[in-house]
Amino acid sequence: MIDKREEWQQFIDEALPHTFLHTWEWKLSQEVLGNKTFNLGIYNENKLIGVAFVYKIVARRGSFLFCPHGPIIKEEKEKAFAELFIYLKDLAKKEKVDFIRISPIEKRNQEIEDQYKNLGFRGSPIHTHPELSWMLDVSITEEQLLKDMKKRTRYSITKAQKDNVRIVSSTDSGDIEKFYDTYLETASRQIFVPFSKNYIKKEFEIFNRDGKILLFFAKLQEEIIATAMIIYSNGSGFYHHGASTRNHANIPASEYLQWHAILEAKKRGMNYYNFWGIAPEELVNHPWVGITRFKKGFGGFAEEYIHSQDYPITIKYWLNYAVETLRRIKRRY
Repeated sequence: MIDKREEWQQFIDEALPHTFLHTWEWKLSQEVLGNKTFNLGIYNENKLIGVAFVYKIVARRGSFLFCPHGPIIKEEKEKAFAELFIYLKDLAKKEKVDFIRISPIEKRNQEIEDQYKNLGFRGSPIHTHPELSWMLDVSITEEQLLKDMKKRTRYSITKAQKDNVRIVSSTDSGDIEKFYDTYLETASRQIFVPFSKNYIKKEFEIFNRDGKILLFFAKLQEEIIATAMIIYSNGSGFYHHGASTRNHANIPASEYLQWHAILEAKKRGMNYYNFWGIAPEELVNHPWVGITRFKKGFGGFAEEYIHSQDYPITIKYWLNYAVETLRRIKRRY
């Protein structure tokens, strides 16, 4: 177990995984939700070669240990993961959970998928975090970024400027009130369960302690018509939360807002801007089709990870499997 933030952070800073779900801040955010957390280190003698952030999720359909976008292993990956797996099985028994779930950040490949299968894992009925992300290299010039955009996105940015949309950023946790009103409106329109205002505020404050997060607002005069919460960590800017109103739908404020968030990542010396999850091209009826088209308009590339993996511990796992399978069918993905 790693108790010192400095040791953990040094490893993550060197590894620079394309996720913020293995940051110390994310650990603290999960503790705000009441989840029990474990920061596990994998060592070769005295050398730290891998880390795994794990937290316990308690649910009536089945409790489980969850490793989001991890583990992060730099050396002797197969051997290190085998040792981690032994530890996780013992931890699962001590915590009296029904299964272990791992959502790997490894790029999809058959060899690693077979490794999970040989250890007794099976594909999860749903994914909890993105397994197909849209990435943008922001190390290139601003001119090249604009050139690589879809014509419609580039036009939208110009139009928003001509429509006198202003983009402002904030590190003031008091502005969560403004963000949350638009966030709730979007949740109602897009039919998803929003996080509580208290949690959003606590999460913002945690990441804001070291300047790793910004709120962006697109304003028409003083009216907020789009907003986003962006995390800047591990060499990337991450599009974490976004929201918009139906007012002034003819004004492409969200494109202009994202452009400012991208430029902020570039200003901070980041390598990438991570738009987070998108829909697979073959799923033409996927509910994310619209937002996927929006994200791809900025140019970039897809990064696909290994599907989420489950290791059943008790028979109750199959109740969870049935519930999540029905949920996936209902959501159409």
